[in-house]
Amino acid sequence: MSGTEMTPGEYISHHLINYTQKSPDYQTNMVDFSFLNLDTLFFSILTGIIASAILFVAARRMRVGVPTRFQAAVELLIEFVGGICKDMVHNEKSRKTIAPLGLTVFMWILFMNIMDLLPVDLLPWAWQHATGDHHAFLRVVPTADLNTTMAMAISVLFLCIVYNIKIKGLGGWIHELFSAPFGNKIWLFIPNFLMNIIEFFSKTLSHGMRLFGNMYAGEILFMVIALMGGAWGMSGAAGVSDVVLFILQIIAGLAWAIFHILVIALQAYLFMVLTFVYLGQAHDSH
Repeated sequence: MSGTEMTPGEYISHHLINYTQKSPDYQTNMVDFSFLNLDTLFFSILTGIIASAILFVAARRMRVGVPTRFQAAVELLIEFVGGICKDMVHNEKSRKTIAPLGLTVFMWILFMNIMDLLPVDLLPWAWQHATGDHHAFLRVVPTADLNTTMAMAISVLFLCIVYNIKIKGLGGWIHELFSAPFGNKIWLFIPNFLMNIIEFFSKTLSHGMRLFGNMYAGEILFMVIALMGGAWGMSGAAGVSDVVLFILQIIAGLAWAIFHILVIALQAYLFMVLTFVYLGQAHDSH
């Protein structure tokens, strides 16, 4: 991609670097808030607009009587999400807000995940030629960036705190923090509080890391498969082994893409379900 031959490790490393406002410099520390991953922000917003536009068009085209296939599909999706929300959140008034939130989360994550089905080098190649910089970085799967998934998980945590206070009152929630799960005894206040804080932290961490881990692994595997076919282009000649690798790349890439469709949908579904579970728990008293 850079006009010079890359080793497999350099090829994969190049694809795992985000385009930032400081490019060609890139983040080297695990936490560095001075960098903004502009590619993640762009594709997150873009896929969010697409998902919202589809739901908006579906709402505008709703007709009484015989529905179109598009309308029927959207209605089935809404009923499916609403049924899951009803099982997890028992407060009918809260469901009016939480169910649409879950639908939005599912559609948004689904479209962000779908970006992983595009050819690995397609958009980075287009970006490099558009900028004239053959070393430019670009990552197109927002959910393969830990910043995205943890931001969404932290947003769910914030909503959990809001609903805890809304349903139980500030005093009731604080009392629950210090009295559950071990009991309402003064010498158990500190263990209770620590256990509840650990629970909030662990749920949020696992919520974001699960989605990130699966999409990151899928992204890496697509890169490894792409390296199989890249042997031909790197050697400049079409030997028997190169042709075999190219054919294997097509077969492996197609097989993984078909399987990855299930992963893409499943991860969006799991994130939505866990959002319902955590918000439902915020309504329960201990």
